[in-house]
Amino acid sequence: VQLQASGGGLVQAGGSLRLSCAASGRTFSSYAVGWFRQAPGKEREFVAVINWSGASTYYADSVKGRFTISRDNAKNTVYLQMNSLRPEDTAIYYCNVAVLTSQGVPFGSWGQGTQVTVSS
Repeated sequence: VQLQASGGGLVQAGGSLRLSCAASGRTFSSYAVGWFRQAPGKEREFVAVINWSGASTYYADSVKGRFTISRDNAKNTVYLQMNSLRPEDTAIYYCNVAVLTSQGVPFGSWGQGTQVTVSS
């Protein structure tokens, strides 16, 4: 399954964005999907993961209570609603198939990602 992230942009601190992860392939609904991000000069890090049905989710402590991951299998899409954005959320955001754990270990290939920039 191939995943492509979109929806990034420039937003002021305290604002909101919704990212989308569109999938191709008939087996999309069989996989857990995670969001990950990479800030300049830093390692890629886990943000959130959702299981195949949407019933189970995990979040990084840094985004818990501000970000919400969801999915619509009929549309082959996973979403990341980001509220109360902070400058430290600035990063390239990626989605990937992942193991459903508290760290959402990715195991697919990486797409291009989408840039999120939060100004102070």
